Amino acid sequence: MHTSIATVCLSGTLEEKLQAAASAGFDGVEIFTQDLVVSPTSPDQIRRRAQDAGLSLDLYQPFRNGVELEAHAFQDSLRRLNRTGELMNQLGTDTLLVCSNVAGSAVADDALVAEQLHQLGEVAQEHGIRLAYEALAWGTHVNTHDHAHQLVMDADHPAVGTCLDSFHILSRGSDPASIAQMDPQKLFFVQLADAPLMHLDVLSWSRHHRVFPGEGDFDLVNLMSHLVRSGYSGPVSLEIFNDSFRQADVHRTAVDGLRSLRWLEDQTRRALAGEMHDGAVRDRVELQALPEASAPSDWDFVELRTTNLGHTTRLLHRLGFRLGGHHRSKDVQVWLQGPVRVVVSEAGHSTRREPHVDPRARSEHQAVAEVSGLGFHVEDPAAAFARAVELGSTPVPREQLPGEVTLHGVYAPDGTEIFFGTGCADGLPEWLSEFGVEEDPLGAGDLITGIDHVNVAQKWQHYDEDVLFYTSALGLTSTPAQEVPGPSGLVRSQVMCSPDQTIQLPLNLAPTAAEHGSFVGVAYPEHIALASTDVREVARRAHRRGLKFLGIPENYYQDLITRFDLDAQTVDELRELNLLYDRDDHGDFLHFYTRTLGDVFMEVVERRGYTGFGAEDAPVRLAAQYRLQQSHQG
Repeated sequence: MHTSIATVCLSGTLEEKLQAAASAGFDGVEIFTQDLVVSPTSPDQIRRRAQDAGLSLDLYQPFRNGVELEAHAFQDSLRRLNRTGELMNQLGTDTLLVCSNVAGSAVADDALVAEQLHQLGEVAQEHGIRLAYEALAWGTHVNTHDHAHQLVMDADHPAVGTCLDSFHILSRGSDPASIAQMDPQKLFFVQLADAPLMHLDVLSWSRHHRVFPGEGDFDLVNLMSHLVRSGYSGPVSLEIFNDSFRQADVHRTAVDGLRSLRWLEDQTRRALAGEMHDGAVRDRVELQALPEASAPSDWDFVELRTTNLGHTTRLLHRLGFRLGGHHRSKDVQVWLQGPVRVVVSEAGHSTRREPHVDPRARSEHQAVAEVSGLGFHVEDPAAAFARAVELGSTPVPREQLPGEVTLHGVYAPDGTEIFFGTGCADGLPEWLSEFGVEEDPLGAGDLITGIDHVNVAQKWQHYDEDVLFYTSALGLTSTPAQEVPGPSGLVRSQVMCSPDQTIQLPLNLAPTAAEHGSFVGVAYPEHIALASTDVREVARRAHRRGLKFLGIPENYYQDLITRFDLDAQTVDELRELNLLYDRDDHGDFLHFYTRTLGDVFMEVVERRGYTGFGAEDAPVRLAAQYRLQQSHQG
């Protein structure tokens, strides 16, 4: 599949955008008019730069309000097209995007529009270029792909074809099935964009909220399947208007974009597997398959990186963990309880993220810790690693001595290290032997029964990328996003989970800035939630060992009585142990939070059929953490 990306998707100068697209591995680019106009580089030089970078210039765009015009206005359209054709000859691109008219004065006369397209085609042919006519979703009279394509067929000119744009098709709720019946010779170009479903006027939705395939709610696999059935053989390009992408790093955005196309290509191939096998699909678009990899079946380990080893290991001890051992060749420890393995590594400074505050503002006794790595059990670690790398992920460099287990790892977009390992029949992964653990580490007093979920905080630049990464590379699916109010604004949370719900990974995006103040660290503390069948006893043991719980205000416990009609004895016990309580249609939820160590804290949860994540209690936690942070800084 020939992959392309519009320069409007990327931040920076036109020259930087070309370099980023080439480095990411795209085959070509669309040149957006404004990017060329503001560039000091001549069209001929742009053409040579693209050639040197191995990029084709697939499209020049847009040619606005060129049809559906009164006679006098159409004459000026012909003049503009002549000039544009000369420019495109210098650029070395042969396809021009022509948009449907959005002006109130647009003429609603299909016969006239078809005739104007034909006349434009005559001018285009003189310059050796083609015109790809696109129906904008907010076009005055032409706003559906079927209408635009019928006008192209009526124009009956070899230089006039259709441009299909997934956003314009799906944002209006149009059925893309008709694409399969279109003449592929008259399909000149295809642009793809995903988007979250929103109740918003379509123009604002388009200009600010498009995302790459796999990062929104549109069914692009279905649309692509119909496109392949048509026999289309041209470029498949990304055209994304998005406020975040225009501010994010140009190279990372380009990698994210190509990842989205490779994932969509693989998903489409799988959706059409039966038709391809039977020869029913005219497979002119060669769909490449990614290495086969299954979703994670379980947690392998969680890694904490800390600048204060003592504070971090004391927290683990107070929660009931015991030291399993020290790695034989690395300065790393493993702490064990039940089936949970927490790897602890010491660093001189934070290596995953940049703190948003002067380190001197932190408490002198506060450990700077972060969730630096996540290990998952997968069926074939080598295949999972190969899939992630082919999707543009960077491998994690890892020193390995002879005889040590190979751990395949890649970086998630936010910098978290993701490792792929295999589960073992006896419950012991091979790598544990390198810490001197040779037998079943389960202890008689273990109260922690597993990892319930790991909550990973996101910067705004990484959020959509990470959703796509965990979808495409790990096979996780996303749940609808929720918003939780906090002292510095709304926190957006979206849970990524495995098919059987064993892996649950909430991704949280907090406000980027607030005049009143914001959290230390990325945006918002992240945490490891540990599962237990007796959270009360975990809390009592932790209290005896000196754990500092996150303080919960009395008003919360009074509200519990109102909300759930709990008896006084139960509420007294919850208050004494700093426990929180929630209930849904499936059951009850008991949990407590530790105080934060830098950018991370622990939560211990007991589910009694409950399926949520304590969203009603999250504002209480956020406010308590905020107060604690302000007291440290004061």
